[in-house]
Amino acid sequence: MTELPAAPPLSGVTVVSIEQAVAAPFATRQLADLGARVIKVERPGGGDFARRYDTTVHGESSYFVWLNRSKESVTLDLKADAGRAILEQLLADADVFVQNLAPGAAARMGLGAEALAERFPSLVPCSISGYGSTGPWADRKAYDLLVQCQTGLVSLTGDEHGGARVGVSIADIAAGMYAYSGILTALFTRATTGVARAVEVSLFEALAEWVSQPAYYTRYGGTQPPRLGTQHATIAPYGAYTAADGKDVLFSIQNEREWAALCEQFLGRPGLVTDPRFATGSARVAHRSELNAIVAERIGELDSHEVTKLLDAAGIANAGVNDMNEFLAHPVLSGRDRWRDVRIPGGAAVSALLPPVDLAGTAPRMDAVPAAGEHTATILADLGYGPADIDGLKARRVV
Repeated sequence: MTELPAAPPLSGVTVVSIEQAVAAPFATRQLADLGARVIKVERPGGGDFARRYDTTVHGESSYFVWLNRSKESVTLDLKADAGRAILEQLLADADVFVQNLAPGAAARMGLGAEALAERFPSLVPCSISGYGSTGPWADRKAYDLLVQCQTGLVSLTGDEHGGARVGVSIADIAAGMYAYSGILTALFTRATTGVARAVEVSLFEALAEWVSQPAYYTRYGGTQPPRLGTQHATIAPYGAYTAADGKDVLFSIQNEREWAALCEQFLGRPGLVTDPRFATGSARVAHRSELNAIVAERIGELDSHEVTKLLDAAGIANAGVNDMNEFLAHPVLSGRDRWRDVRIPGGAAVSALLPPVDLAGTAPRMDAVPAAGEHTATILADLGYGPADIDGLKARRVV
């Protein structure tokens, strides 16, 4: 007899989120994946502005489709007393409240952590901001690329011709992941102590953690790591080289055993193992240009499949530098059955990846992406509003 999957671990947990863009929606989608009921509060007349970032997924935004599956959408005008009253009703039954409103907006609406604790002592509030709720930049707006610049990340990416943004919203993602783990920690704390603790995360401090290694390198080494494209600042050879068929292959030498194997089995030059220019890791970094020329010449003699085969045989980690179409067709994703169909507004199905964490005995939620306000009437009815009440709220554009 086949054992049915257990209920998702966050079944019974209700999250209310006044969210927009990336960071907060990313955090709450992880909670929805685990079975939490996530009620997404959006503006009447358009909703989350991330819905309009692009129209590439059957008319929907690629950002929004990625970030908002398995949620319920309710539209509320939070500037109207009636809208605020509905929000208060939702919060009264919620376990978690998440917001990434503009600086100071939550406090002005009475939705700061202290005010919420007075009205809803069992509620876990989570605030996601740009630079924190206190300090000299508390009132400053922050977007992902601005934070990449402020943390120095852009000074580390790119090559000798200049810096480059990371190709995904890395500051938002970092903040969303810390918010997600912080919320789980707060829920565990509430379950074990009875105390609901507030969670606060800023994009700047989340990404600051992620650039800590180059920060240490700079503070204690005297200079920051150079921009080297796909090369590694402190390890050589470690980077991408172009094979004879035009495809780049990246490989990494991590220790002296691998260095010897590279020289003997791939380069065919065993004398390089003890060459003073390359005999140690620091020597190889110091003579990176000479070493790169030797490696590039050899790789340029072979097509990428031959390069990969020889490096594999030598026990050296390597990977072709894939474009997005090659990633989408990756054998690991298909071989491990990682794709699922998810419905989007309008009824079309799109392929979505399963969450990266597999929890034995359970299955993640992979429900539809909601249209703006799709669940408003149902949610209001659950709160006790009758059809005439709902029609009146719609007529006044409260919902």
